[in-house]
Amino acid sequence: MSLLTARAQRPDTTHTIHPGADGAGVVRRTVLPGGLRIVTETMPTVRSAAFGIWVGVGSRDEALADAGSSHYLEHLLFKGTPRRSALQISAELDAVGGDLNAFTAKEYTCYYARVLDSDLPLAVDVVSDMVTSSLIKAEDVEAERGVILEEIAMRDDDPSDLVHDEFAIALYGDAPLGRPILGTIESINSLGRDRIARYYEERYLAPNLVVAAAGNLDHDELVGLVADAFSRAGRLAGDGLPSLPRIGGEGASTSPGVRVVPRDTEQAHLVLGGAGLARTDERRFALGVLNAALGGGMSSRLFQEVREKRGLAYSVYSYTSQYADTGTFGVYAGCQPGKVEDVLAICRDQVVEAAEHGITEEELARGKGQARGSMVLSLEDTGSRMSRIGKSELVYDQLLSVDDVLGKIDAVTLDDIRAVAADVLAKPMTLTVIGPFEDREFTL
Repeated sequence: MSLLTARAQRPDTTHTIHPGADGAGVVRRTVLPGGLRIVTETMPTVRSAAFGIWVGVGSRDEALADAGSSHYLEHLLFKGTPRRSALQISAELDAVGGDLNAFTAKEYTCYYARVLDSDLPLAVDVVSDMVTSSLIKAEDVEAERGVILEEIAMRDDDPSDLVHDEFAIALYGDAPLGRPILGTIESINSLGRDRIARYYEERYLAPNLVVAAAGNLDHDELVGLVADAFSRAGRLAGDGLPSLPRIGGEGASTSPGVRVVPRDTEQAHLVLGGAGLARTDERRFALGVLNAALGGGMSSRLFQEVREKRGLAYSVYSYTSQYADTGTFGVYAGCQPGKVEDVLAICRDQVVEAAEHGITEEELARGKGQARGSMVLSLEDTGSRMSRIGKSELVYDQLLSVDDVLGKIDAVTLDDIRAVAADVLAKPMTLTVIGPFEDREFTL
């Protein structure tokens, strides 16, 4: 495995990060003179290719006055460039059966397309044109304002989705990491064209971008296509040094407590959790195995205790998420309002039991198998391969091979599980509940 990071690689050079085997799985990186990074993984046995542009900016980068700007901008980049109208952007990919989409996260934004391998030049041209040359017209800002407000309303109508945003608010408060990616009704209504355009010009710079592609492709040809597209738009300028990987920092402070959101819903929805691990914490592999045992599948403790044995909920699971300097661990359940106290008590008991005693040998083996299988199976298509190398280049200091990750999962021991459980699960917890509980109080 190569340890050469993009910052250590000289501009205008190409480096093989992972050699692969028999021409498959070769991962290469080129750093263009302005600092734009291009990473690819070859998959010669497929007939497709995925292409994405990753931007090192997300909702936690927004000032309070800019809340929702990253996601707003994601919408606007589909609205037209000097070369293409909004219809042409979508029609050109539709005409070849391609998939064109984007998403915004807390710490990055991604625009991507998946096409037949022969149509990769078209995907490069369309996605690069969108990201480098969006017009950001005032009338489009106004049109998308209504669309985003509808998106917020749609989330608010789905309490199983809303509860996670409300949990982030309860856990992190008004810090950027706690704010909804979509923004709020107030912040979206206050954003104007000039502010969003300035956000675009200041953040979408070559050193802050990673271009990633995976599939049946030639690395050098792709580099040429990307360089031509970015050069045409005048977007290759930079100091030659890519932005540092998004890791480290002081960590976001958390606030244990209870947040109740009264809603006239048929089900109650709850999330119980707290601070987890940062994305570069070596204990994350042990936490992943612990998560699988506690609430990651049908054989997990939470599923068995809450659903199988007692029939108290249809959906119950645990999850983890990682950021540059912190992370989140949570348990979700949806149940009838009259059963919420019973479900909450079981969830609390299972978290405490794991924190104090860890898991069994059988659960360790099952958790490792689940972690290994879910990872490998998730990488069976070009889109997931593109996402892995693109995100890794943006937010990690090195790209671990699949075998490296599997090895770290296999190396997890019961002592590792006990240690990480005693740390993460024993911390003060935060609870968020949505349901018809105008006057109900909940305790942790």
